Amino acid sequence: MHLPHRKTSVRLLAMTVLLSGCAQADVSGLGFEEGLSSVNDHSLSLWQGAWIAAAVVGVITLILILWPVFFHRKKDDNFPKQTQYNIPVEVAYTVIPFLIVAALFYFTVQRESRIVKISPDSQVSHFIDVVGFQWSWQFKHRDAGDFKSVAVTGTPAQPPTLYLPQGEKVRFTFDANDVVHGFWIPAFMIQMQNLPGVTNKLEFTANKLGTYPGRCNILCGRNHAQMLFNVKVVTSQEYQTYIAELVAEEKAAVA
Repeated sequence: MHLPHRKTSVRLLAMTVLLSGCAQADVSGLGFEEGLSSVNDHSLSLWQGAWIAAAVVGVITLILILWPVFFHRKKDDNFPKQTQYNIPVEVAYTVIPFLIVAALFYFTVQRESRIVKISPDSQVSHFIDVVGFQWSWQFKHRDAGDFKSVAVTGTPAQPPTLYLPQGEKVRFTFDANDVVHGFWIPAFMIQMQNLPGVTNKLEFTANKLGTYPGRCNILCGRNHAQMLFNVKVVTSQEYQTYIAELVAEEKAAVA
């Protein structure tokens, strides 16, 4: 059985790398919108490149399957020649997948290190604690002046809304009171686990005004599907007004 010339395989592999490199500029978001958050800025090109690489590998695999089907069909009753091994082919189908996985691993680690990097406190504009519990969320804003923090607590019947200021870096601290939960904002390409007894941190900047759905993406119990919340990105002035309203409500409750 003859396989396509090795030069063709080399050209296709090079095409994979080149297409992955230009993914962000020339390819759609493949389900995600560009520029919604600082995480999108790092993740979107990786997402696009992975799909392009998968498509190219799929095409190559399909060609290798169809080539013998159409060009090496049995033409007579003679027993076909048996080949015990083919060193170049075996090396190729071992080395090429390894290189593909290694490239994806490298770019994943590179992007992840940027996403989870924690800046000095002086470079962060706002601090918010996110507590997951069965079966809703609590958002504690630590921008409350005389109060250490003001909290918004949701219920399954009334999911909470997380307000974020546009264009300002926010550091989130994640915790859970009972079981493992997953804080997930699909549009922002963001997910972080809320673990009992473990504190996780993540920073990002929301760049586009609007309201975006969020949910728990880790099965956490009977009412897991009701662990919903909304993210509302507002202007800096609107955010300050919102915090002032929460502080006023807190003072009224104390009084």
